[in-house]
Amino acid sequence: MKPPRFRYFAPTSVDEAVELLSTHADAAKVLAGGQSLVPMLNLRLARPEVLVDINRIESLSYLRVEDGHLAVGALARHRMVEKAPEVAARVPVLQEAVRHVGHVQIRNRGTVTGSIVHADPSAEMPAVLALLDGSVRVVGPSGTRDIPWQELFLTYFTTTLGPDELAVETRFPLPPAGAGWSFMEVARRHGDFALVAVAALVTADETGRVKEARLSLAGVGGTPVRPERAEALLAGQALEDDVLAAVADAVREAIEPESDIHASAEYRRHVAGVLAGRALRAAMERARRGGEG
Repeated sequence: MKPPRFRYFAPTSVDEAVELLSTHADAAKVLAGGQSLVPMLNLRLARPEVLVDINRIESLSYLRVEDGHLAVGALARHRMVEKAPEVAARVPVLQEAVRHVGHVQIRNRGTVTGSIVHADPSAEMPAVLALLDGSVRVVGPSGTRDIPWQELFLTYFTTTLGPDELAVETRFPLPPAGAGWSFMEVARRHGDFALVAVAALVTADETGRVKEARLSLAGVGGTPVRPERAEALLAGQALEDDVLAAVADAVREAIEPESDIHASAEYRRHVAGVLAGRALRAAMERARRGGEG
């Protein structure tokens, strides 16, 4: 199929892009990687009157470590993040999650920030943003603001980003030194969106018990989920079978998966608990090795 008719603009600066979005508001869509938007256009699931293509804003293509964060510009491709030494060294859970995004061809064009603001609850990048308590920096007519992940996601494919605002950067806080990590997912085929995905981050004390643990889940509701009760159960604990069983139960209580043609809600709920236990064990093993992969 072919997309519906639209007007096309290719700004060369953030200010120009924001002006276009302010002028056209809800009638406009931003094009970055296009790996979600273009198929939606072709299927007539999206019918914007205006496309604002930001690919000529070269200043948005960057990765840098600053102020305790990994800053990922809006035109940083998944493949750039996947191959970057600073990501492997400082935020390895992000690198591992990116490897689950589609196929290489998709990752060559798709952008991390674009995936996040698209807000597909089965996508990997929003789950990592939640795991690390990250935020998205946006620019609009009123200036620049940072939106914490807790305030960004509303429900399926819906965020608090204004129609006249442009997401220019994703900010991932760096994990603590020595933290162990893991990212696991179940999908029908390699490259498919996750039926369920779990990201884990663990720091260990000198006795090998959990000092702090975080979990983040995708594919189990309308937004990424941080199961706070499950995280609290882990503090000061060794990862024995009974502890992990209680954590799995707490994870299942924290989520509200839905049934669809790919999997039932019951299946997703079961898998979420199983993957949480596996991801925590893998993260703890890395924590005991000082965070090494």
